[in-house]
Amino acid sequence: MIVPGSGPTDRDGDSPLGLKAAPYRLLAEALAAEGIASARIDKRGTFASMPAVRDGNDVTIADYASDVHSWIRSLRAKTGVRCVWVLGHSEGALVAEVAAEDADGICGIILVAGMGRKLADVLRAQLQANPANAPLMAQALPAIAKLEAGQRVDVTGMDPRLAPLFHPAVQGFLIDEMAKDPVKLLAAYQGPVLVLQGTSDLQASVQDARMLAAARPGVQLVLLSGVNHVLKAAPEDRTANLATYADPSLPLAPGVAGTIARFIKAHTAPSL
Repeated sequence: MIVPGSGPTDRDGDSPLGLKAAPYRLLAEALAAEGIASARIDKRGTFASMPAVRDGNDVTIADYASDVHSWIRSLRAKTGVRCVWVLGHSEGALVAEVAAEDADGICGIILVAGMGRKLADVLRAQLQANPANAPLMAQALPAIAKLEAGQRVDVTGMDPRLAPLFHPAVQGFLIDEMAKDPVKLLAAYQGPVLVLQGTSDLQASVQDARMLAAARPGVQLVLLSGVNHVLKAAPEDRTANLATYADPSLPLAPGVAGTIARFIKAHTAPSL
């Protein structure tokens, strides 16, 4: 099961916010070629899942984790499999870790481009990494600190460029996510874990991956050279890298599907 990342992300891994790289569709097709079936979902409150809830923003990480278990139960009932591998991408990696607090029905977890740091630290780093954001930092950093402390932010007079990040409708979700520590969550899970990270990722870093891999002994870490956040081959140059986010014609980067398939097969008992 592929658990999507942040924002209004659909089952292909695309978003109306300019993401058209179709990474989840391409991954599912590549895994199918390796003999591995997968399930992809529209997050609750988005796309085909819009009717499921009244407000897609009124959600917590635990809600998403509950959805993962609902899908696992459905997949097990329909296919007869003993358990389901849970692959979380980006924010979905954190959802996978929270879902794995109840390991029933989970074969193992695969964390792709996941955070090793708490969300507040990641947001600070992401904003500061782009020189164009320099004029915004005087407003952004105090806002992050306030959310991190569990308090809502008054957006009156805030620069419009920060509006999507600190919109009042999503502040409850941000407060909830900022309270989660991915390393502590992963340390508590004793099943098989693969941490997969591209070296050209502008959103999650090799540092994040190493922090996750160090959460406990036995976590397997694989770094893929030149692979970015949407699982495409991309340079580290920011402009060229981001251009791949809107190009569905680009194939999945070499090594992504093969690494995942080998890990799953290595930890799957042969049928009798």
